[in-house]
Amino acid sequence: MSDAPRHPCRLIVLTGGPGAGKTAVLEVLRRNFGGQVSVLPESASILFKGGFPRGHLPSERRCAQRAIFHVQRQLERLALEDGPHLVALCDRGTVDGLAYWPGDSEAFWKDMGTDREAELARYHAVIHLHTPGDGGGYDHSNPQRRESAEEAATIDRAIHAAWDGHPRRYTVESTPDFMDKVVRVLALIAGEMPGRHHIHAQMPGVMREP
Repeated sequence: MSDAPRHPCRLIVLTGGPGAGKTAVLEVLRRNFGGQVSVLPESASILFKGGFPRGHLPSERRCAQRAIFHVQRQLERLALEDGPHLVALCDRGTVDGLAYWPGDSEAFWKDMGTDREAELARYHAVIHLHTPGDGGGYDHSNPQRRESAEEAATIDRAIHAAWDGHPRRYTVESTPDFMDKVVRVLALIAGEMPGRHHIHAQMPGVMREP
């Protein structure tokens, strides 16, 4: 039996607008960190691929965001209570729903039965991957992605604003070579794992926000 201290699992969010590359980056992270990390699936994909209505009316959008929020909470609870991992990587977090909510932020928090401070505090760190522009690598091939490049950029900005105030938020810009983006995220995750040295400070293209 190891005498090394057991660290509590940390929740780290990987977020960003549509087409930012989260899915591909998470797959690389899964392969590189092995049993040290758990990669949680995206709640919205679980619901929409399973047939949950994806409408445009405000009432439909509110129902979808309520469902996404609560599925996300339970995925995180499972990772925290039963997982042996050092880190659980979240494909978006509960705060992301604010960017998709058809109304003001106070109505969102009231409807979810929580507040902004409590939800930000759930996560050890947040890594925001910026969405590339049209002609700069934005991918139109995903059948679940209905947004144009302009719409994706608007959502990207809204998600970035939703996470304002998190003390450990990092922004990773889009690059012509997608693998540069992957390497930067790998370094950030390594730096945020318990017992590891913070190596991200020397990585180009990564900004830790105050």
